[in-house]
Amino acid sequence: MHYAVRVDTAIPDGGAQLDSLQREGALRVFGQALEGVEPIKGPDGMEVDLFDCAIAVHAEGVLLTLMLDAPALEFAEAAGRALIEELLEAVELLSGWTVQHSGVELHPDSLAESLAAADGPDAPPDDLGARRSRYLAPQAPPSGPSPEEAAARRACLQALAPRLKAFSPVSFGGGDPGEEDGAAGFGVDQGAADLAAGALFEASVAVLDELFMDVHELWTEDTAVAGCDGPLMRLEDLPERFAEHYTAGFARRFLVTAVALTTRFTDGTFRSLGSVAEELALRLLLGQARTILDIHGLLDEGGPALDTFAESVHEGRDRAWLYSDVPAEDGAAAVTAWFLPFDDTDRYVHPFAVGNV
Repeated sequence: MHYAVRVDTAIPDGGAQLDSLQREGALRVFGQALEGVEPIKGPDGMEVDLFDCAIAVHAEGVLLTLMLDAPALEFAEAAGRALIEELLEAVELLSGWTVQHSGVELHPDSLAESLAAADGPDAPPDDLGARRSRYLAPQAPPSGPSPEEAAARRACLQALAPRLKAFSPVSFGGGDPGEEDGAAGFGVDQGAADLAAGALFEASVAVLDELFMDVHELWTEDTAVAGCDGPLMRLEDLPERFAEHYTAGFARRFLVTAVALTTRFTDGTFRSLGSVAEELALRLLLGQARTILDIHGLLDEGGPALDTFAESVHEGRDRAWLYSDVPAEDGAAAVTAWFLPFDDTDRYVHPFAVGNV
């Protein structure tokens, strides 16, 4: 069974952030080290095979998505982490680097296969009529996370807030109105601002990982989103009217844009959004951040801070026309223009908006 294992590595504590040349070097080092990796041996003759990988470099480390063929999820997760830890120990240039996070994301096709083969007292009945009756029966609302689980998750997300060096609590509506740099605050307390910032950082890791998988899917099928038969994780969330133009080439450019944007978030160089592609990437990040908060029962607390952040960073630009259900005219030119930088009049976008709404 195929598994996608995400492994997040970090430079040594206290080390200087990677500049552009060092990032290129890290990309090359990881790429060369993972070429031709032999199957990973496990207990009882079990083997885990690495058949593909995607690598993204940012200022504080490298994010890898390892596509592994393994007999079980647990083996894939353990083998993926072990492989990268051994690589960090073996390569002198990566001395002091550490694995910060690793985890398996089950491919949607594999998930469907597992559900179809489910057995036991909680498995759905084989008879379709009985299954329909079961699902139409009144269901108890989900209990959600316990207060202890929510508190632990809140603490983890708040601890991630400093990773977004480009933003202060004021960016999320926080800050002390009595202080000069907090005058722009909107009544959001420090904890809620940190919670939103941490969720946005964690969302960036998930979204980049899923964009990697989408690029691979489109490249494998040699098609665009509109004609893709396989599961897509993120690109289907972009404006549907342009889906026939979301090719593998577009997906790669969009991924690079998202990586560059999140790098500016974390290295402190972000000043403003520079293109429509960046605006769309941020939309995906914010949506994922809200999902993270909602899953853990924290949306009421951190959601208003994310809303404030979105309003300030988008600078009042209205992109509702992108999501119109009117078929796009000259859509290829439109999506190409998304990657061009803004000027003061936003001239790279407005002509397409007028013609297509």
